[in-house]
Amino acid sequence: MLSTNSLKDKIAIITGASQGLGKQFATLVAANGAKVALAARQVPKLEELKNKLEECGSEVMVVEMDVLDQESITQGVAEVESKWAIPDILVNNAGLAINKPFLDVEESEYDRVLDTNLKGCFFCAQAVARRMVEKKSGSIINISSVLGTRPIGTLTTYCASKGGLNQLTATMALELARYNIRVNAIAPGYIETPMNSDFFKSPPGEALINSVPQRRLGQVQDLDGVLLLLASDASNFVTGTVMTVDGGFSIR
Repeated sequence: MLSTNSLKDKIAIITGASQGLGKQFATLVAANGAKVALAARQVPKLEELKNKLEECGSEVMVVEMDVLDQESITQGVAEVESKWAIPDILVNNAGLAINKPFLDVEESEYDRVLDTNLKGCFFCAQAVARRMVEKKSGSIINISSVLGTRPIGTLTTYCASKGGLNQLTATMALELARYNIRVNAIAPGYIETPMNSDFFKSPPGEALINSVPQRRLGQVQDLDGVLLLLASDASNFVTGTVMTVDGGFSIR
C-alpha cells in the first residue's frame, strides 16, 4: 500500500525537470518524501521549481545537465552523490519530438531526436546504474510513449526512438536484475501540456482526442499512480515492463 511517505529517505534524479511531465514527476516524488535532484539545462526554471518545493518542506537540489553530453551527465550524478548519497531512483524523462514527414527529415534532425530520446537515456541510466550497483538496489524509470509500439505518420524519428527505448528498458532490466536494480518504462498516450494544448483545440487535434476510447486527453496527474508505484518498494518484483497509460488508445 502506497502512502504520502512511500519514498521517504529515497534520493531521486529527474531529467527534463524544468517543465511538463518532468516538473510533475519532480513535484510528485518530493511530495512523497524523496530528496529530489532537478536535472535539465534550463537552470532558472529549475531554481523556480526548487523554491516552490522547498516551501513545501522538500529537500531539493538543482543539477545543470545536458543529456547529450556524457561529461555533464557524469558530473551531475557525482554532484547528487556528493550532496546526499548514491541515488535510489532515476526518472529518464528528457525528450523531444520533431513533427515532419519521413522523406523530409534531415540528418541533423534525426540525430537530435535519437540522441536526446535514446542515447541520452542510455548514458544517464548507465551513469546512475554504475553507482546503484555498489549499493545493490535502485529503480530506473524510462519515459517512453505509446508511439513506441503504435506509430503514426510524421513522427518517424520520435517513434523509432521510443521503440528503441522500450528495448533498452528490457535489456537493461535483464542485465541489472542480479544487482536488485529494477528498470521499467511508462508509455503515456496523449497527455495535455502547455506545449500541445493549442494543437488539441484544432480539428486534427480534436480528431486525435476522438480516437481515444475514453474520449479525452490525459492530464499530467494521470501518470502519478504508475510513476509512484515504479519508484517505490511496492514494485520490488516488477522489472522489464512497459506500463501503458493512454485511456485505451493503444487497444482501440
